[in-house]
Amino acid sequence: MDKLTGMLTDELGLSRVQADEIIGLATYQGDPFDILDKYKGRNAMFDTGVDELAAVKRHIAGFGVPDSHFKIDLSIARGLDYYTGTVYETYLTDHPEVGSVCSGGRYDNLAEYYTDRTLPGVGISIGLSRLFYILQEQSLLNDLVLTAPADVLVIPMTDDLSHAVSLATSMREAGLRVQIYGENKKFKTRLSYADKLGIPFVVFLGEDEIKSGQISVKDMQSGAQTTASAGLLTAGICERLKTLRDIAPIGK
Repeated sequence: MDKLTGMLTDELGLSRVQADEIIGLATYQGDPFDILDKYKGRNAMFDTGVDELAAVKRHIAGFGVPDSHFKIDLSIARGLDYYTGTVYETYLTDHPEVGSVCSGGRYDNLAEYYTDRTLPGVGISIGLSRLFYILQEQSLLNDLVLTAPADVLVIPMTDDLSHAVSLATSMREAGLRVQIYGENKKFKTRLSYADKLGIPFVVFLGEDEIKSGQISVKDMQSGAQTTASAGLLTAGICERLKTLRDIAPIGK
């Protein structure tokens, strides 16, 4: 607290009395409007802020937020100076140790940096890394959900990549996300690449497949491998992916 007092007096030039009043306001533990009303009438901007905060409290229940799910905290201060009104932070009550997971506020003048138009705004930012940390710690993330950068990995088994390129193009036209493994690596290394990234299907395209006009597809989840026409297997992959994408990301 002494450090904060020093910042207010030494850096901002406030008197010790003013600094103590600000700190007392921010650390007040009772009904915040008891102390806010005490200071009303001294400054027009302060009075406007108190009225806006009172309006938030008055209407928040109408937006479906029960009293148990919010509190007015006069100590919250956002680190960016473009905020012009109410600011807010969101916490997970069971995991306060991770800090705020969603925060923001009103910024009526931010757009002035980019345009002459008056564009008042309000917004939030969500700390996805913190949220996913908690979901992972609680084992709530479903391992079956597709998070891979591709649906299909095409592994050419010949030096000529033209057939692989044509196949990948046709699969993309069918709506699939396709990668071609172009490096000349060992077969096991190629499969490990798909497994590491969680790519659900691997297509093998060798001399036999090219001659027969077919492709071989391995389902990386089940380990099953099927050889058939490219059109038939592409359709089958699309149907299988519809099922996988319907899986809820949270919960098992």
